[in-house]
Amino acid sequence: MASRLADDRGSATVAAAFACLAITAFVALIVYLGAAMSARHRAQAAADLAALAAAGAATDQCAAASTIAGAMDASVARCTIDGADAVVQTRITVRLGMFGIKTAQAAARAGPAD
Repeated sequence: MASRLADDRGSATVAAAFACLAITAFVALIVYLGAAMSARHRAQAAADLAALAAAGAATDQCAAASTIAGAMDASVARCTIDGADAVVQTRITVRLGMFGIKTAQAAARAGPAD
């Protein structure tokens, strides 16, 4: 019986299984982090273009911003016209697996150069 307990055959398999589990968890974390960063960049791009559309529109600037943001799968959280400048805040929802559904937000300002 003692020789059977001293036998370490198969221990490398257990160690390899734990190593594979750790690597898989790390890769999943990196994928979720990448998805969150991508959503943030998409929200910023949508805010930039929506602010430009609002600043360039002759009338109903916030409707122009909403149209552009919607085309980029974003929603306009806030749109204000400050003189000739348009300030737009956008939101994009992103699914992060076990971390749930989160929101990426960004804001941009556009108007004529002084």
